[in-house]
Amino acid sequence: MGKNAGKEHHSAVFYFSTDEAIQAGSLLERFVNGEDGFRNSRFKLVNRIVKGPWIVKTAVGNYSACLLGKALTCRYHRGPNYLEIDVDISSSKIAGALVHLALGCVTAVTIDMGFVAEAQAEEDLPERLIGAVRICQMEMASAAFVDSSPANSNTASLSTGLGRLGLAKVNHADVDGERDEATGEAAPAPASHRCR
Repeated sequence: MGKNAGKEHHSAVFYFSTDEAIQAGSLLERFVNGEDGFRNSRFKLVNRIVKGPWIVKTAVGNYSACLLGKALTCRYHRGPNYLEIDVDISSSKIAGALVHLALGCVTAVTIDMGFVAEAQAEEDLPERLIGAVRICQMEMASAAFVDSSPANSNTASLSTGLGRLGLAKVNHADVDGERDEATGEAAPAPASHRCR
């Protein structure tokens, strides 16, 4: 048992990819292939509360930006064709409190989050979006846990030492909230609204 035994833990995983080569010498290339100190000085979250209770909008701010690498513990894992960034929200009491507040009304919150390598000099421009995601009224009660102990060979390689993995239902909707008439599912966002 770790120091936080008995506490409920949550993880969010966002996966972004590109079909375009990263331009040599660009800020994004220096971020992907750079040292952790450089990454920490540039890894930025920009978010917008699209929908949510007043208390969440007031605490988090309707629009905000934060250098995650400066505010939270970030661990970077560079592989041959990927960069994994693990952000530990529990490394900040303030961030932990904000997440706890948001989780209390997560079924009523829609938030857009963009991850950027921040430009700090003119030669760094233009900034490139690493990826973006919309979290829309997540239903944490629907989370299902999967045993990830080494005895379970299907998940052991994914999470050594984590104990268990889980999934929660997220209600997907485009910016206009349109639904497919036949299925009732969220309609795909028009091309102008999709993140690239």
